[in-house]
Amino acid sequence: MKPKIEDVAKVAGVSPTTVSRVLNNRGYIGEKTREKVHNAMEQLNYYPNEVARSLFIKKTFLIGLIFPTTSNPFYGQLIFHLENLASELGYKVLLCNSQGREDKERSYLRMLQRNQVDGIIAGAHNKGIEEYEDPNLPVVGIDRYLSTKIPVVSSNNYQGGELATRLLIEKGCRSIIHINGPISLETPANMRRKAYEDVMESKGLTPLTYEYESNDSVFSLLFEENPEVDGVFASDDLIAARVMQEARNRGIDIPKKLKIVGYDGTETTRLLLPELTTIEQPVREIAVKALEILMKQINKEADYQPATILPVKLIESDTTRK
Repeated sequence: MKPKIEDVAKVAGVSPTTVSRVLNNRGYIGEKTREKVHNAMEQLNYYPNEVARSLFIKKTFLIGLIFPTTSNPFYGQLIFHLENLASELGYKVLLCNSQGREDKERSYLRMLQRNQVDGIIAGAHNKGIEEYEDPNLPVVGIDRYLSTKIPVVSSNNYQGGELATRLLIEKGCRSIIHINGPISLETPANMRRKAYEDVMESKGLTPLTYEYESNDSVFSLLFEENPEVDGVFASDDLIAARVMQEARNRGIDIPKKLKIVGYDGTETTRLLLPELTTIEQPVREIAVKALEILMKQINKEADYQPATILPVKLIESDTTRK
């Protein structure tokens, strides 16, 4: 039979009310009394009823995370930091992998609301989902426009696009191609493409973009249609890795004949592809800021910006060095 709060009180030699105050950290409790209660809980192997506790204090100390995939190194590192930082704040996370599907994202949102999470951090792809319009649901978007009412945290995508494109031009590239995800997603990441186009046009060069979603044929098509290509700016490091592989399969010397810049600069890709020049996003800082804003929403504080943009850094390596 599971021990009850009355059993803890009896072993600790205090009243059930005192045990409840210790569990909910309410009112003044002497350190000796607090220690007696915790020792009694450990002796009886007692675990407080989190559902009852959440009803009492009106918090579940649960945060929902919704992301399109956990296999992408950027999302993997971001989720790692979000979980660790949330834990330091006393929160647990429920992780939802939407796979970019609107139906899964809606289903997860409803599930999180049924579990009465205190807030949600989302980097999913879909816009216009009415569940995000709930005024009582604290939500922060990461690199995603989820609603006009939801604050967004992102890296400085335009700055990153500028740094990448200017570097390729400085290295002597003139036929530079940009590969990005579907432009229809309307995310802050599209500013990488905008910066690329602006820099190219300012230098009198013709911008040329390809969109990649899941069809690997785009990489062979890029080289077949543009045999003169001498520079590629990829919107993430995984795309850059595919370009590198296709170029090597074709016997194209990197960086002598082709220079490549990626984007994200996560710990995983820096370890596996140390030769890749990339734009590093401040992943941990993004997680810190997203949680900071979410906590302010949960605590009914209003002093946060609708958009938070954090600086990026160029990390040059072998794919652009002569």
